Amino acid sequence: MSHHDERVSLISRSQVRESLVPEIDQTAADVGMRELLELLSRSKRTIAVASGVCGALAVIYAFVASSWYRADVLLAPVDSKSTQGLSGQLGSLGGLASLAGISLGNLNQANNEALAVLQSRDFARSFLEDENVLPLIYAKQNGSIENHLMFTKADKVPDVRDAVKYFEDNVLFVQQDKKTNLVTLAVEWTDSDTAAKWANILVNRLNDRMRQRALLEAETNTNYLRTELQSANIVTLQQSLGRLLEAELQKLMVARGNKEYSFRVIDHAEAPKRRARPKRTLIVASAIVIGGGMTIFFLLVRAIIWRPRESKP
Repeated sequence: MSHHDERVSLISRSQVRESLVPEIDQTAADVGMRELLELLSRSKRTIAVASGVCGALAVIYAFVASSWYRADVLLAPVDSKSTQGLSGQLGSLGGLASLAGISLGNLNQANNEALAVLQSRDFARSFLEDENVLPLIYAKQNGSIENHLMFTKADKVPDVRDAVKYFEDNVLFVQQDKKTNLVTLAVEWTDSDTAAKWANILVNRLNDRMRQRALLEAETNTNYLRTELQSANIVTLQQSLGRLLEAELQKLMVARGNKEYSFRVIDHAEAPKRRARPKRTLIVASAIVIGGGMTIFFLLVRAIIWRPRESKP
């Protein structure tokens, strides 16, 4: 046979071999898929039993776990048109007011400050202490009232900082809609009436704290401006101080006469009828799916590990 014929024969064999590679790969894939289906078919009872056991455990947990209820309060930031209008008229006095340490007022800044206070640890701690909520939080952390009493009798009182963190992570939730600026204050607790009560109390305490802070600031600024006005000799300075004093007096009037100082309640909290968690249907369905998936994964891993050993002579 000539070199040319040998070259042609080698090329033809390589082409045949390359053409058979996809068929071999496809056959191997078909065999692997067939083995997988056969494995699942043989183990369907095992998979069903595992899924059923996980579902049964999830049902027990869902009915044994404490039900938590969510009470919501819908809030709208208070827009004091008179104060804002006067602040606009006094815009030219911003430099003088800043030198005197006086703020002419900004609605967005006031709202952000109120939200920061609402989510602060100091505000949560004062609520827990003043409303006698700490024992309930301690009991919830320790599992029961009896465990809490055992801790207190043994002089091992839990740290109030842990109670505040638990309250912020599991009980109090604050969310603001950036488009409408509406704020939702939500409280979750194992008793629906208590959740609604706490939500309304928190709103009242927030408005009262911001109102008291504004009163103190306005009174301090008013006394300062009156003192400066009496000692001022320049007419233009007296006029400027007089206008600043007018603005502070108006702030003082608004703070004294408006209980809903920072947020106006659009929708008060009511005791919810339906629990927020645990979501029993979702828990049971997830447990069944996870149990079946974990069983299939275990069977596949075991088949991959043991197959080489079984193939050996």
